[in-house]
This record gives sequence, structure tokens and C-alpha cells, in this order.
Amino acid sequence: MDLQVDVLEFRVPVENNKTVFVWNIDPGRAVDQIYSALWSVFSAFGPVYLLKVCPNAPLAPPGFYALVKFYSCAQALEAQRRTDGQTLFQNTPVKVRLSSKQTPHFLLNNSPPLSHARCLELASHCLGFNGWTSDVVTIKELTNEEEEEGEEEGGVRRRRLRFGCLVELNFPHHGRTTKGAAVVEDSFTCTGRPEVLLQKRCKLMKLVKDKALVQAFSTVLLILLGNSKVMVELKQTSDQLEAEDNQQVLQVNEFSWTEFPHDDDDDDDDDDDEGWPLDLTVS
Repeated sequence: MDLQVDVLEFRVPVENNKTVFVWNIDPGRAVDQIYSALWSVFSAFGPVYLLKVCPNAPLAPPGFYALVKFYSCAQALEAQRRTDGQTLFQNTPVKVRLSSKQTPHFLLNNSPPLSHARCLELASHCLGFNGWTSDVVTIKELTNEEEEEGEEEGGVRRRRLRFGCLVELNFPHHGRTTKGAAVVEDSFTCTGRPEVLLQKRCKLMKLVKDKALVQAFSTVLLILLGNSKVMVELKQTSDQLEAEDNQQVLQVNEFSWTEFPHDDDDDDDDDDDEGWPLDLTVS
């Protein structure tokens, strides 16, 4: 018997062969009850990225249908095979089908990285809470003197803060270690209140650590074996950031806010800063 292998990346699963549709859901339950019941059923086959429950179209009989997106195509196929025609959580059988649409090529090459919360969720589901650790190697404020003093814009003084972070990600049971780095910045109106500056610093320090961990996870491959075992491997990418063994200096050449979701109050007017070199030196 051949051993089935599937490879997971810490990126949003855009492939249609990872999506199953569930039809013929009875109308006797509330949407949140259906969601909980479906989550309980399908998450047993593997980590689920997305689950949506929707009412049937107006011209269709009363009831619901659902979309379930897995990280793994093999787990999606297994879930479809074992749930189709079963009653699951209701008295009548449901119809479960794997999406047959062809995934557009441009989506396959442009899948965004998972969010920080999704990375933790996927790693913990596949490896367990003791299967990986993360450590902050260094976190530094990179604000220069001019940005510290602030600048006038329309009679209002604005200040800019910039932080850089280097994180190490370890998989002790697999003998694998990787690093990730990020730089974030924010500009805001100076109010003269020290607590505002402190809140901004704390917010950016947490944000840059989260971004660095996301970047580290982006180099990780989870290899799912058919015997329920998981292997961890690392991929080498052209933009992977690594610390030099001798000087322990990390060069951060560019960071774009558009790569990650951010809060509405964050300014996004930093195009003139592209290409500036920054050093994160480990002391």
C-alpha cells in the first residue's frame, strides 16, 4: 500500500481541491448550531481554514448549505468520501461534494501568508502545543533622531516610530530551526501625553514580533504522512532573511504594510521609505 503524503504551507489555502460543499442541511436548526455541528464533524479530519453556512436561494427548498475549506487536499477528499450520504447531525442524509473548479494559476502563485493567529492554530493542531517554540532573538527601535523629534504637517507635529525584530522558530522533535524578521512603523500626532507614546511603543513591539513570527512560519513545510505522522522541513526562498553566523547581523532591505492586515488607524503613506537598509544587530 502506497503511503499518502500531503504538504502544507503556512499560507492561505486557495486551491479548490481543498474545498467541500455540503447540501441538504435541514432548516430546523439555527445557523450557529449548524456551524458548531459541522465544525465538530469536519475538523475531525484535519485543520479547517474556513467554514461558512448560508441559507438556500429563495427559489430553492428551505434549508442551508455550507462551504468547508481545509488546509490539506487529502483531508478534504477523505472528509468528502466519509460524510457524503451520511446523516451526520440530522435525521436526513446530506450531500457532500469536492469542488471541481480549476484553481486559477495566478492564485496559486500569489497566496498570502497566514495571519499570526492562523499560524499558531495550524502549528498547534498539527504538531501539538509542545511541538514548537519561538524566541525573540532581538527587538530594536529603529527610529532616527529626526523622527524622534517629529515633523510639522499643516501646523500639526507628527512623530514616527519604527521597530525591527528577529525571531527564532524551533521544532525540537524534528531538529529544525528557522528565523524570521520584520520591520513595522507608525506615524501619529504628537499630543504631549507620555502615555500615548508608551501605548504606541507597546503596540508596535507586539505587532513587529507577530509579523516576524509569521515570516518565520512562511519558510516551514508540514509534511503529513498517511500514518498520521507529521514531518517538518524548511524551504529556501529568495527573500528569506537569515542572520549571519559570525557577525549575527540581519539586513532588512524592505517591508511593505500591504503584505499584512493592519488596524484602521495605521497610516499607509510610507512609499518614500522603500529600499532603506536597516541592521538588527544581536548584542
